Amino acid sequence: MQKCVIVQIRCKPGTTYEVAGKLADREVHSVLYSTSGEFDLLMTMYVADGEDIGKFVNDNVADIEGVERTFTTLTFNAF
Repeated sequence: MQKCVIVQIRCKPGTTYEVAGKLADREVHSVLYSTSGEFDLLMTMYVADGEDIGKFVNDNVADIEGVERTFTTLTFNAF
């Protein structure tokens, strides 16, 4: 089983397209959107049950050059 995790990403000015390209190359997301507001990108990804979500985000998203901040939302049951 997998958990759906939503990650909002703030990029350093001028790096949003580069960050999006690097995320796409890593193929860790289900969907990746450009957004307006406080964050530049929003992505959904699925993480295996039992996997450390914080470590997964740090190792696969936050370590990309140009990422300034991430905000992770965990999901629970769908209605």
